[in-house]
Amino acid sequence: MAADAPTARTLAAESHYLKRAREHLRAMRDRTLSLNAQGGDAVSTEYLKASLHRRAKALEDDPSLPLFFGRIDRVPPDDDLPEESSVPASDHAQPPPETFYIGRRHVMDQAGDPIVIDWRAEVSRTFYQASLRDPQGLTLRRRYGFADGELTSFEDEHLLNPTESPATSRILTEEIERPRVGPMRDIVATIQPEQDDVVRLGLDESVCVQGAPGTGKTAVGLHRAAYLLHAYRTRLSRNGVLVIGPNRAFLHYIGQVLPTLGEVDVRQTTMTELIDAVPVRTEDPPAVAALKGDARMAEVIYRAVWSHVAQPTETLVIPRGTRNWRVPATEAAEAVTTLRARGDGYDTARALLPQRLAHRVLLRMEAAGEITDDRVQNAVARSRPMKVYVESLWPTLDPVRVILRLLGDADHLAAAANGILTADEQRAISWKRPARGPKSAPWTPADAVLVDEAAGVLERVAGAGHVVLDEAQDLSPMQLRAVGRRAAGGSVTVLGDIAQGTTPWATASWPTALAHLKQSDAHIEVLRRGYRVPSTVVEFAARLLPSIAPNIEPPQPVRSNPGRLDVVPAEPATLSAVLAAALLEVAQRPGSAGVIAADDMLDELATQMAAAGVRYGRLADDAPLTLVPASLAKGLEYDHVVVVEPARIVAAEPQGLRRLYVVLTRAVSTLTVVHAEPLPPEFA
Repeated sequence: MAADAPTARTLAAESHYLKRAREHLRAMRDRTLSLNAQGGDAVSTEYLKASLHRRAKALEDDPSLPLFFGRIDRVPPDDDLPEESSVPASDHAQPPPETFYIGRRHVMDQAGDPIVIDWRAEVSRTFYQASLRDPQGLTLRRRYGFADGELTSFEDEHLLNPTESPATSRILTEEIERPRVGPMRDIVATIQPEQDDVVRLGLDESVCVQGAPGTGKTAVGLHRAAYLLHAYRTRLSRNGVLVIGPNRAFLHYIGQVLPTLGEVDVRQTTMTELIDAVPVRTEDPPAVAALKGDARMAEVIYRAVWSHVAQPTETLVIPRGTRNWRVPATEAAEAVTTLRARGDGYDTARALLPQRLAHRVLLRMEAAGEITDDRVQNAVARSRPMKVYVESLWPTLDPVRVILRLLGDADHLAAAANGILTADEQRAISWKRPARGPKSAPWTPADAVLVDEAAGVLERVAGAGHVVLDEAQDLSPMQLRAVGRRAAGGSVTVLGDIAQGTTPWATASWPTALAHLKQSDAHIEVLRRGYRVPSTVVEFAARLLPSIAPNIEPPQPVRSNPGRLDVVPAEPATLSAVLAAALLEVAQRPGSAGVIAADDMLDELATQMAAAGVRYGRLADDAPLTLVPASLAKGLEYDHVVVVEPARIVAAEPQGLRRLYVVLTRAVSTLTVVHAEPLPPEFA
């Protein structure tokens, strides 16, 4: 039906404004590209070039995305009004409302006046927080509908006149429920008040977000990273923001969110890539991996490192000039004891020892009438006799070789683990035969974390200004300690869901996990409203919660579309044909689709799908229908999900029921469960 004349005129005017905004953004980028990148020297010139390149990259316009998605009209705050002391306040004419267009980035005209306000600016907050009960100074909130970057509709909320406002926003609902195609999108147009509260927490605050599937916790974490880079750009310019995800497939899925918001310099990595000091060659059995990930290993490694420091038994002799200057072993021992008690890292304390001993030498030289200064002390500290003496007391260590010896030398492990690990536990983590060197050692992922812990004992690890850690419930205490070292001196956003913990060492308590991160002061936010997973899927998957996480409540679905659930039984002989029929039907539905099964079923399924003429792709292919191993499904979302043989997923690992809960809740529109084996009894 054609729009009425006033609506058509408004739509035309807003479309014209959008065109102007794009022209101004193009002019901003052109001005950036025209700047002369010439610094005072070669280094500063290259730095300036890189800075301008990043700025130009951030100003690139994506024609498929709208530059603004909302508008607010507000009454100017009292402190913005001109002072007219001769006129009583009651006699002031009501000033015209201010208008702000809210978008993904700031756009200004040549005079510097704002054309579009960045969604992260303080004035934009009312767009997300205002309500009919609390208008927060707004008279109007307008949302825009778009298709392929072009404005197609708008919807007004008159916050001072509830009778003129819709009960629910059609545009907001359609945006939340829009089919998922390709990687994850930003949610700047649909951020809800409880999500906005978390996004805008200050840089000095750490937060843990517990969120059931579909509550938007990952999106909240990414948008918080974007917000912090906007609000604290100077403070974060040196150390930046680090995003840690569970695997590469997950990072590929979320990879375009921050660049879409204009943030192109955020480092995104996995735990495996973060901790890569040794070549991983094999896997530990689950029980052994859990033991190596136990927090007690931190004390074992600490002892193993510091056990290399010896107490002096011989006098230090420093030849200088025609004399030999001596420092007795008792004074050297005092210096060693003092440095150990300072609490510095092994390498930092070791670097101070030559200066401490050199100072003792200088005291003797001054007492003998010698003329000394800092240069003499430094020369003594760097002298060969000093280096040999210090090395004999406080040897240089390599973290890889520290763990190589710890796991390969039973006597050394017994000394370091005495009173911490039992004899059986020591035998469990020891290598069956000593490795000849780091390159031939049977390193496992858990061993790599131990090496990282040893490196942290030796020397402080360079950290980030803020760390976003997703799927944190799956990390071992030792992995959490590794992340905590990267956040030392900074803040963290921890994201996860206790019910989705699938590793043998999955955390059962957020306070415990935060303690391992050295972030005990972080507060815990619970996102309860589910925006992505429909009610039918939530209710089906929630049957597992009493068994896997009895203290966790299912999300409260708010979508208008209840979704669709199909449980399709089959006989073993007909499973392939039933599955092919289900897949061909799903392939006709709009949006993305994922076929999820136990990892050891994937090759068999691929053969069956190819034989049935079902086109599909693997995780990195961005295909309309994607074949997904259950172990990598966490964090992903598809409009339509087909789960094959839930019983096989459950049987594949000790935390199989939790894995199944994760798999079922990947669906944001329809869920089809195809099975020949009986479903788990929780679904009876």
